[in-house]
Amino acid sequence: QEELVESGGGLVQAGGSLRLSCAASGRTFSSDAMGWFRQAPGKEREFVAAIRWSGGSTYYADSVKGRFSISRDNAKNTVYLQMNSLKPEDTAVYYCAADISPIATMNSYEYDYWGQGTQVTVSS
Repeated sequence: QEELVESGGGLVQAGGSLRLSCAASGRTFSSDAMGWFRQAPGKEREFVAAIRWSGGSTYYADSVKGRFSISRDNAKNTVYLQMNSLKPEDTAVYYCAADISPIATMNSYEYDYWGQGTQVTVSS
């Protein structure tokens, strides 16, 4: 059974850093595009970052550009989200997602597999 499991969330002060990991199992995700989304309380799920299957192209929401970095290790079936200079408005549940299309997209409806999410809380 295909599964995505996020880890690395937690509580951090504003200006701090966290690295989220998403471990995939049950199938090989190396040919999939991978994405990170987040959902804050009372808000809709929003796109954060995405990476093509090859890792050669990455995409970011304007709100995180220059602060977050997405990467992947296909040998480990794992995708990462390095988050620096965190702000209180980054507080949300962060979800990893896989799109069987190799082309990365910011549209959540195009993703086929989702993790359960990991909580990130940034205190001011």
